[in-house]
Amino acid sequence: MRVFVWLLRAFIFFALFAFALNNSQEAEVRWFFGHEWRAPMVIIVLVAFGCGAALGVLAMVPAWWKHRRVAQRQQQLSEPGSAPSAEATPPNASVVRDGL
Repeated sequence: MRVFVWLLRAFIFFALFAFALNNSQEAEVRWFFGHEWRAPMVIIVLVAFGCGAALGVLAMVPAWWKHRRVAQRQQQLSEPGSAPSAEATPPNASVVRDGL
């Protein structure tokens, strides 16, 4: 199985390397107000991919924080010796407060 994974990684690497070699001609990106950026096409594609990946990760951060808080609350409630008192907030109170 490990050999198959390494062969797959090698194939992906060589495919991307061939893509980079085939797209080395210069291209330009025209921005607003007459600004333009000239660079090899593979660099432009790489920057666009990197910006998209970074934006996707940043968009997921609030959901990750929320899931982490919920998991920590569930872990605290399930710990032995920490019996919830009658005055404690019910576990579904955060769901109502968050609007879900």
